[in-house]
Amino acid sequence: MPRKSAHLKGILAAVTTPFTPDASAVDESALRAQVDRLVAAGIHGIVPCGTTGEFTTLTPQEYRRVIEVYVEAAGGRIPVVAGIGALSTQGAIELAQHAERVGADAVMVVPPFYDPLSFDSLKSFLADVAAAINLSIMYYNVPGCTGIRLTADQIAELGAIDGVDYLKDTSGDAVTLADLLVNRQDQIKAFNGWDTLTFFGLSSGAEASVWGVAGIVPELAVQLWQTVAEQGDLVKGRELWRDLWTLSDFLESVDYVAGVKASLEIIGQPVGPARRPTQPLAAADREKLTAILGRVGAVPAAR
Repeated sequence: MPRKSAHLKGILAAVTTPFTPDASAVDESALRAQVDRLVAAGIHGIVPCGTTGEFTTLTPQEYRRVIEVYVEAAGGRIPVVAGIGALSTQGAIELAQHAERVGADAVMVVPPFYDPLSFDSLKSFLADVAAAINLSIMYYNVPGCTGIRLTADQIAELGAIDGVDYLKDTSGDAVTLADLLVNRQDQIKAFNGWDTLTFFGLSSGAEASVWGVAGIVPELAVQLWQTVAEQGDLVKGRELWRDLWTLSDFLESVDYVAGVKASLEIIGQPVGPARRPTQPLAAADREKLTAILGRVGAVPAAR
């Protein structure tokens, strides 16, 4: 069967997994509402079950169900790139095959993240997952979690694996990202995934960005894309980016998932708490966050 090639472009929101108030179960109603809100705002795609989606806290049954419900909720309106993370090759294959069966458009694969793989083992792992499915793979480069730090040459080499078409770069290494965007886009399509480098990535020619902030303020995220990537207006783009950078920078300074979920609660789009051991934001941090969200116009007006 020929590989299904996903055309990914624009702002791809890294989305949460909504939980009930006691975090004991997935809140499917809130999940569907989240998708409808993002589609209405013009978001170009969603990436569930990544870091923002707390995939490591999900039971095997929840993990599969969350992917399935996100695909159902999207209903073909926007692409769904299912995050895949497991500690074994077989575990990753089974999750990726499930994502394909339920209709995901592509998968984002993070390598096993306890014992760092050698580069040869990483290539073997990705080749095995790619051979087991007919979807495009986005390699999730997140060395802070996996311990695997790659050069631009090595990342480009991953693109030679049939099916490994995209990269989400959450390394924070702007030099390597620039190298990939300038010199190697024909080998692998590099997308920025480090929030405070979003403007840098878009202005350097990235065809997409995977961005947790986009799930909080999707209209502003789409406006930044249109201004910088489509219109090439860097002056206006820098104006838009100023407050978006402040929000991105704040979220990178606290527990990211707790920050994103607090943001959604503050703006009136609650998706439940983060699962333990993650703790809610401290009161002082929540106060700072509320002020930042007010500056970007995301906090509902008081009645």
